[in-house]
Amino acid sequence: MASVDLRAELECSVCLNIYTDPVMLRCGHNFCWVCIDRVLNTQEGSGGYSCPECREKFQDWPALHRNITLRNIVENFLSAQPDREESGVFCTHCVDSPVRAVRSCLLCEVSLCDKHLRVHKKSPEHVLCDPTLSMESRKCSIHKKILELYCTEDETCICVYCMIGEHKRHETESLDEASEKKRETLRNVLQKLLTKREETEERVQSLQEHRRKVEEEAADDTERVTALFRDLRRRLEDLEKRVLRDISGRAEWISISIRDLEIKKEELSRKMRHIEELCNMTDPLTVLQESDTGDLCDTEDGDNEDRERYEELLHDGGGLDVAGVLHTGLSDIITEVNVYSYIQGAADILLDVNTAYNCLQISDDRKTVSWSDRHQNHPETPEKFQNYYQVMSSQSFSSGRHYWEVDVGGSESWRVGMCYPSIERRGLESLIGRNNKSWGLDRTGNQYWVIHDSNKIPLPLNISSNRVRIDLDYEAGWISFYDLCDPIRHLHTFTTTFTEPLHAVLWVCKGCIKICGGKREM
Repeated sequence: MASVDLRAELECSVCLNIYTDPVMLRCGHNFCWVCIDRVLNTQEGSGGYSCPECREKFQDWPALHRNITLRNIVENFLSAQPDREESGVFCTHCVDSPVRAVRSCLLCEVSLCDKHLRVHKKSPEHVLCDPTLSMESRKCSIHKKILELYCTEDETCICVYCMIGEHKRHETESLDEASEKKRETLRNVLQKLLTKREETEERVQSLQEHRRKVEEEAADDTERVTALFRDLRRRLEDLEKRVLRDISGRAEWISISIRDLEIKKEELSRKMRHIEELCNMTDPLTVLQESDTGDLCDTEDGDNEDRERYEELLHDGGGLDVAGVLHTGLSDIITEVNVYSYIQGAADILLDVNTAYNCLQISDDRKTVSWSDRHQNHPETPEKFQNYYQVMSSQSFSSGRHYWEVDVGGSESWRVGMCYPSIERRGLESLIGRNNKSWGLDRTGNQYWVIHDSNKIPLPLNISSNRVRIDLDYEAGWISFYDLCDPIRHLHTFTTTFTEPLHAVLWVCKGCIKICGGKREM
């Protein structure tokens, strides 16, 4: 009965079939899209339009809104219906030639084909339902009567005899009323399920998009890590060859020292023989006229150097501290490899115009600083540098690990680094590295330096690329500079204990330099 009633609710009043692509008029009635479109076409030219069901008038062609909820209910209903061709229920009266039944009568307990259904009695006690073989399930198990009522207290279907028995004085409803309430409940549940399904689908799409990004990042990380380990193997092999070469050279170094001492011993023996000859001469004039006695009497020649070399060889077994060489070599490798650990997050570096010297031009995106021979009319603020072509970042860093990169290819005179916000803004003490509040990497002409507290340390090699990188590990107290060549080359690391937040700071004279990006790892 419930299935029959629900089917009636899902039938289009125009074609009397289950809705196909249902749409809703303003009055609330639903129709198949094709059906209502055909009806409205027939009404065209009659001075208006009307709903085929309630006859509500519309002056203009009414808007047709797809009823998504009703469409989903129809789809769920159809998917739950048994296939009549496969139901296996045949007409009870067609004995000679079995014919599929289209309805079953619960009163008569027979199944009927179209032919016998037309002649079947239509009185109310003859209850028709979809073809079924289990008619007993539609009858009271106690009284064997058709289930016609619903007991709301016990939530079960009952027959009329049950009302004077165990369900006496219980609240009851007709099956239509009870089934409608249950359908309403199911519609509400269905709507909630639809909402949850949409939310789940959005989550799936979001995760799929996230997975694509993770796969792209994984590909980049795989390439980076592969290159890292390839470089590590090469560096370790080079270190191994160097250490083994030094180890094998220890004996050779001692042999060279022994050879030098043997030569010196022969020279001393020669001098001794010559002196003995002079001492054995009886002619005083010959002794006195000997020209090289000064050289013969110089017994201190090279003694200090030979003694130091001798002590060194005996003390350290040949001049090689294997552990020390390995420690230094591995430390250099680890220092250079540390650059690969800064791969998470992003710390965008933007320049603070309020700190810029008047001859510096700051780009609109606050990433590029250019030297200019024109006054830029920057705001007069206490933070502004007054004597040097410098500008600071608006961001500060007081914890974590960060890095940022600078394209320095546009200038031959620049200085980049980090500083405390308390750095002086005028005078010699305001220049990067000329105080104990800033750390910088400097290029002047073709010479490169690192500088802090007025202490300039020349770098043995020139920077081979146009990009440099500044790494900060605040808790460890490290500021490191790198040349972004291939492979990345470590230039210098300052070590200290930071007492203030740190800002990026740039100085440029002629040309321009540009911040390329930055990242951080918390």
